[in-house]
Amino acid sequence: MQIQDLLKQTDKLPNVPDIVRELIQLLSDPNAKYSDISERVSHDQTISLKVLRVVNSAYFGLSRKISSIDEATVLLGTDRLKTLVIASGFSNSVMKVEGLKLTDFWADSFRVAELAQWFAKRTPLVEADEAFTVGIVHNIGRLLLHLTAPSIAQEIQTLVANRKAGRVKAEQDLLGFTSQDAGRALMDLWKFPAGLGYAVQHHKRPFSNGEPDPLSCALNLACYLNACIRTERDSDLIREGFPYAVAKAAGLPEGIVYELDDALIINDGLNQLLH
Repeated sequence: MQIQDLLKQTDKLPNVPDIVRELIQLLSDPNAKYSDISERVSHDQTISLKVLRVVNSAYFGLSRKISSIDEATVLLGTDRLKTLVIASGFSNSVMKVEGLKLTDFWADSFRVAELAQWFAKRTPLVEADEAFTVGIVHNIGRLLLHLTAPSIAQEIQTLVANRKAGRVKAEQDLLGFTSQDAGRALMDLWKFPAGLGYAVQHHKRPFSNGEPDPLSCALNLACYLNACIRTERDSDLIREGFPYAVAKAAGLPEGIVYELDDALIINDGLNQLLH
């Protein structure tokens, strides 16, 4: 099988709103002006309503009700608004997927995004909004696989669940490529900035392609912490197993391991976008 065999099934691909694609492409332009973001967001009613619901939730704790995207932009700032729009746009891109529980899938992606952003804010080598975006889409290749080749996706799931193979090996054996490779190909099709696709493709093994990419490393660390949260791993074991070489390559300070408790309690407020 080739990745193109998946991408050719255009009727099954995730449907990401134009405003989300525009925002992600703007991330790679340091001179981009965000003055028209609220106007563009306002034109997508579904995203606007979801964003306003989250803005008015206890997650933000604002003192009064916000009724427009313009107000939300002023109070939250454009960066926070971008993260909400991107999260909302992706989580609404598919309504039903065979073999995946979408609420769990996106909740997991949101947490990885928040963790990747947390690490990015502590290193000069990674942009925080880029880290958030790659966190949201880090598993998009797996979603693509379930949408376009559900029987193979289920076979891979079974192998992994029965501990017959790790996910990367199972995908290589059954597909000839990994879901990370497929994720990058989908992002290239969507014309997202190349650096984001590269990070998605290489985050599982950031040292496998020569000089490690800091964004890939930040995403790798976010996935590590997310797995620790999911399995309720003890804090001492988290520090003991922490990938220090990956943290160094991401440009993080040596003492970052002593700040991890702050990351482990990151709020799941974005999950309100799923309802």
